[in-house]
Amino acid sequence: MILKTLFFLSLMAILYVYAGYPVITLLLSVFKKRTVIKSEIEPFVTILIAAFNEEDCIENTLQNKLSLDYPEDKFEIIVISDESTDKTDDIVKKYQSQHVTLLRQIPRAGKTSALNMAVPHAKGDILVFSDANSLYDTGVLKKLMRNFQDPGVGYVTGKMIYTNPDGSTIGDGCSAYMKYENMLREFETGAGSVVGVDGGVDAVRKKLYQPMNADQLPDFVLPLKVIDQGYRVVYEPEAILKEPSLKASEDEYRMRVRVSLRALWALYDMKHLLAFSPSGLFSWQLWSHKVFRYLCFIFLIAAYFSNIFLWSSGPFYQLLFIIQTLLYTGAAISPVLEKKGYNSRLLYFLHYFVLLNVASAHAFLKFIMGQKMVTWTPRKG
Repeated sequence: MILKTLFFLSLMAILYVYAGYPVITLLLSVFKKRTVIKSEIEPFVTILIAAFNEEDCIENTLQNKLSLDYPEDKFEIIVISDESTDKTDDIVKKYQSQHVTLLRQIPRAGKTSALNMAVPHAKGDILVFSDANSLYDTGVLKKLMRNFQDPGVGYVTGKMIYTNPDGSTIGDGCSAYMKYENMLREFETGAGSVVGVDGGVDAVRKKLYQPMNADQLPDFVLPLKVIDQGYRVVYEPEAILKEPSLKASEDEYRMRVRVSLRALWALYDMKHLLAFSPSGLFSWQLWSHKVFRYLCFIFLIAAYFSNIFLWSSGPFYQLLFIIQTLLYTGAAISPVLEKKGYNSRLLYFLHYFVLLNVASAHAFLKFIMGQKMVTWTPRKG
């Protein structure tokens, strides 16, 4: 009886994390929809770009930002070089006559410290965060800004699209994952506030920016701080960011471990938001979308191994065990089949799903051992 209870509770938890929570959030967004008051506004904007050894992409990014459809006298760009050792600084200096400012952070201290350093220099009423390899559609600033017409909105996140789902395992996996996340953010906006953002196409009211610890994940902690101040975090699907996905599983895995580890520490640092006070709705969202998602590997492990011991309980359990085994086998052999020219989006997705959960397990082990991560090598597409 104990094994059967464990098995079914684990299956229910997995289904809740990936399907139940989105469905409930969708229903909330339909029947208790919270709209966002939007209209075209043009406040002064500061675009912040933290960069470490980005000579391969920083020039394209700057040209992209300078070509945005927004009044030239109403935005500036600040690039914070995190003690770069390549040509990043020299490239940025070429654009200093075009309202581009270079700040250099020494010693190297990571993205969060770079943002903390730059914000006091920002002239904008709105801060926009871009990665060093993020390419925006021309109308991104206007699309982001129109949400700030709503006085209750403090933070806006856009839509990330991976530009090279070229048939590689991570390319297609990333694309499917981001489509799922973007759909969920749309539901969450209708219900109240978005729980997680990407960080590459995001905007916040400068007055709401609060300095963060160097080890904290700004893409996660800052939105939580905004919500903690009584403002909403919303999703703007027309503010589109294009960014290359990673092609190698190893690169994506390392990135996911880093992000998961920093997110777990963020949850720990902001744990008062999990206490169902003052906002029970957002606490439920945070538990469902983040805590249970990062711990889903526990439910997956429990479902599989309890199923092994239930093999003798009849054909039903035998069938479920065979299905689980086939799914994990498909995920494992996906990279091998890809190299041989066999393409399957289902296998790509399974591979990426398993990669995410193994990365979460790895990050959780680092978390309980007290390990933190402040600096890292930028991801490459």
